[in-house]
Amino acid sequence: MKRAIAFLILFIPGALAAYGIKIMRDMLFGISQFPYPALWVQFLVGLFLTISGIGFIAGFVLHRDRKKDKVQTRFKV
Repeated sequence: MKRAIAFLILFIPGALAAYGIKIMRDMLFGISQFPYPALWVQFLVGLFLTISGIGFIAGFVLHRDRKKDKVQTRFKV
């Protein structure tokens, strides 16, 4: 059960990051998506989703590795 919960915790930010990449790509090709009034807004939302999704996954992995004592000394706090 713990593995399923951990999978969901990582899947949701990963899916949001993938969606962020998709709407940024659509902006580059000039394809406007529904909830965004302008292409630059669409790009900023996509950039935010991508950075926050990747950052959450990286923080999750770093936290897990700190608990198992598998990080370098500069990452230990």
